[in-house]
Amino acid sequence: MGLEPHLQALRNTLSGELFFDDLLKSLYATDASVYRMLPLAVAYPETVEDIRKLIQFAERHQTSLIPRTAGTSLAGQCVGSGIVVDVSRHFTKILHLDKDRQTVTVQPGVVRDALNNYLKPFGLFFGPNTSTSNRCMLGGMVGNNSSGSTSIKYGVTRDKVLEMHTILSDGTEVVFGELTTAQFLEKTKKDTLEGHLYRTIYEELKPSAVQERVLEIFPKPEIHRRNTGYAIDALIQTEVFNASSRTFNMCELLSGSEGTLAFTTQMTLKLDVLPPSEAIMVAAHFDSIEKCLQAVVPLMKHDLYSCEMMDKTILDCTRNNKTQEENRTFLQGDPKAILMCEVRANTKAEVEAQAGGLIETLKQTGLSYAHPMLFGDDVNKATTLRSAGLGLLGNIIGDKKAVACIEDTAVVLDDLADYISEFTSLMRDYKQDAVYYAHAGAGEIHLRPILNLKRKQDVSLFRKITTDVATLVKRYGGSMSGEHGDGIVRAEFIPMMIGEENYEILKRIKQAFDPHCIFNPGKIVDAYPMDQSLRYTVDRKEPEIHTLLDFSRSQGILREAEKCNGSGDCRKLPEFGGVMCPSYRATRNEKDTTRARANALREFLTHSTKDNPFNHDELKSVFDLCLSCKACASECPSSVDVASLKAEFQYQYQKDNGVSLRTKLFAYNNRINTWSSRMPRLSNAMLSNSISASLLKWTFGIAKPRTLPLVSDKSLYRHYSEFRTNRKQGRYLKKVYLFNDEFTNFLDTAIGMDALELLEGLNYEVQIIGHEESGRAFLSKGLLEQARVLANKNVAVFKDVITAETPLIGIEPSAILSFKDEYLKLADDLQAAEAIARNTFLIEEFIHNEIKLGNIRPEQFTSESKTIKFHGHCHQKALANQSSSFEVLNLPRNYKVTIIPSGCCGMAGSFGYEKEHYEVSMLVGEQRLFPAIRNTPENVIISANGTSCRHQIKDGTQREAEHPISVLRKALL
Repeated sequence: MGLEPHLQALRNTLSGELFFDDLLKSLYATDASVYRMLPLAVAYPETVEDIRKLIQFAERHQTSLIPRTAGTSLAGQCVGSGIVVDVSRHFTKILHLDKDRQTVTVQPGVVRDALNNYLKPFGLFFGPNTSTSNRCMLGGMVGNNSSGSTSIKYGVTRDKVLEMHTILSDGTEVVFGELTTAQFLEKTKKDTLEGHLYRTIYEELKPSAVQERVLEIFPKPEIHRRNTGYAIDALIQTEVFNASSRTFNMCELLSGSEGTLAFTTQMTLKLDVLPPSEAIMVAAHFDSIEKCLQAVVPLMKHDLYSCEMMDKTILDCTRNNKTQEENRTFLQGDPKAILMCEVRANTKAEVEAQAGGLIETLKQTGLSYAHPMLFGDDVNKATTLRSAGLGLLGNIIGDKKAVACIEDTAVVLDDLADYISEFTSLMRDYKQDAVYYAHAGAGEIHLRPILNLKRKQDVSLFRKITTDVATLVKRYGGSMSGEHGDGIVRAEFIPMMIGEENYEILKRIKQAFDPHCIFNPGKIVDAYPMDQSLRYTVDRKEPEIHTLLDFSRSQGILREAEKCNGSGDCRKLPEFGGVMCPSYRATRNEKDTTRARANALREFLTHSTKDNPFNHDELKSVFDLCLSCKACASECPSSVDVASLKAEFQYQYQKDNGVSLRTKLFAYNNRINTWSSRMPRLSNAMLSNSISASLLKWTFGIAKPRTLPLVSDKSLYRHYSEFRTNRKQGRYLKKVYLFNDEFTNFLDTAIGMDALELLEGLNYEVQIIGHEESGRAFLSKGLLEQARVLANKNVAVFKDVITAETPLIGIEPSAILSFKDEYLKLADDLQAAEAIARNTFLIEEFIHNEIKLGNIRPEQFTSESKTIKFHGHCHQKALANQSSSFEVLNLPRNYKVTIIPSGCCGMAGSFGYEKEHYEVSMLVGEQRLFPAIRNTPENVIISANGTSCRHQIKDGTQREAEHPISVLRKALL
């Protein structure tokens, strides 16, 4: 039993939550680093008193606390064997804004970009800007002393921290802030732990010989991004220790201390005025890394707001990521590296002059071959591309990955080109083609070797390369940790970087703050070995996992799950756009993230001792709220396909646990609708009558507030038979095959008729041939054998008729897009399935393509004025593009269309009908979609192309939504 009874007793005393089950512990065993340590428990404290109780428990039972916010740390700061204390759930308040002093007080769980959204109306913002800024939190930024792309203009987090409320290792609350020398000396007289800390700092750093040694051996002070160890080099530059005008502030020491000294509960931060509104980015293209780096020094003579570098390896990773595809359009040729330099000014003329000067400098150097200027939204797209860079490295298929270990080095700018030259030579000696990703203007390069840490040989290289690079960095007087922190991966090298005597000072400071080693042990001092506690057991025998879906593109389902590198993009909130991850956005629970699902599957498939490694209730729990929206396949930088992982899990789990009656009801709904359509009036009466409908809902576990879908009077097949008989004869522009999906056939027949009449009216010959349902319902419920039968039959039906000249088009996104997604993982005849997929389109896509060819023109439609708001289906967003629906709806000259930035609607097929999922379903809808529709006047048309989406909109807002094809059919002259 161990500590379990004591943990249970602790749980009963907390206002927040404490978990010590296998699932939660496995989810918190990793962060975004290469390390894995199973924690004792996971705590979500709700109050300061909760944190104090956790500290007391840790001391009493000789365990530790590992503070955590978004868990995106790259060096292993958030993993440990003690209690992980996640403050991201409850410590999320913006406490106070002082507009006059330009300061803000926040709790550690406030997201950086959310803070800046709050501050924007006041003309203020928090400057440090990491690539994870839409989910990283201020507590983590302070703990890491984060910098980001704007540090050359706005400095690092340490520069912004004015005051910190903390709980010390003895449970006392202490506020650290600015102190004059007199105030500092007064603090040293206190007979408390706080007084002891000030005395220790004074005694350790006051001797002039110590100060000289620190300044001589620590990284060069010109390097602003230096996080090596505790910042004692910053403390000695204050008035307490020499003739300086800078006041002493213990926050400088705590910033970058990685939660090893005290537990922070709130921070007061210095803000900046918003940057000038006019911006231009010059994206300089280079045919070598060397030329790119040589250009940095002359370009930095300009007043740049950012100067960022990406190499070809990362740029190539973006080719296969749908979300980033549209952000690549500024690229010219195939550059080995690009340098993204941003200038800003208050007027367009001023910013254009600055950009012109920048380009003139580039031309004078003769180093770049292209230097396009980006404006407006294109600047944001390029910035998004760069921000996704580190996560996109997870797209490397197989066990070799770009490993974070030497990716945080910083040197003086004048040394940068020479340093990289030596680094490149060193990498060649190791037969490494390193990845270059840089805050070039700050002298910091995120260099990553490609290693397979599942193999002993590469683990040995992991240490050797890191050691050799540390030696190189030391020779240049650089910092081994620029902004990502020491964590586990670099803490071992701190003595080398700052000298043994200085390192002993750090150890004594840690001892003074934390004598029982409660706070995040193994980081900065007394470091864990950098080549142990890795995510994967070295030289393990790879588990053989047999699946029905074909995961060969990722070399198997386990490697599909292992693609998740922990970057945490799935934790971004609705206000930052996109769809991923709707369940996390509703619950704000780590368990409901894409990352958690991939991590849990990896953990259990790797470590399970069962014959069926999928047969774990923990996996059932973690996949339960997955809506299979597919956003992760496109928005996750690593393109982890959790929808497919869930479908395979359900299939494998149900082998041992059976299929419930309700699951069968939803999975076989097309068969039920076939029967119902024979007696539509009777069927609809039963579905709409309050008594019979309530009985059906109670019997099958369907949410009471839900309305049930009604069957159409006639199926689309029957309508088409009549339509074909009466169609006009003549020369058509093209022949198309319409996929009569199971939803359109029985439930949305009117939309199917609109499609037939619209296409016929536009002079297209529409053919509907006998085929099977899409299998979407079977896929959503994990009945993969049934789905495979349907996929194979449909491939056989269409393989000889679908070509570029005779495409397959479909109305319901979730059905037609199965041909482009799941069928490629199910079909026996993969070659035929791929050929069909290449020529399969949403009906809006097809019409949009015809518009571009000039075959469909605005004059064929009404000149009436109408306003339309469109909500796109999740599968369309993930596998196709909303722009086709937007362009089609805009075809009539006086139609004004906007896309609702809505994310997922929350229905997700049967998910929103199930009573245990109803609340989450509606919470998802309330995030963006429902409020946008409620705020829309009644005369504005609401359009949605998903059948589930239209039903959810009706249930959530009482507004009827029309399919874009129905809107266009009504507009046809």
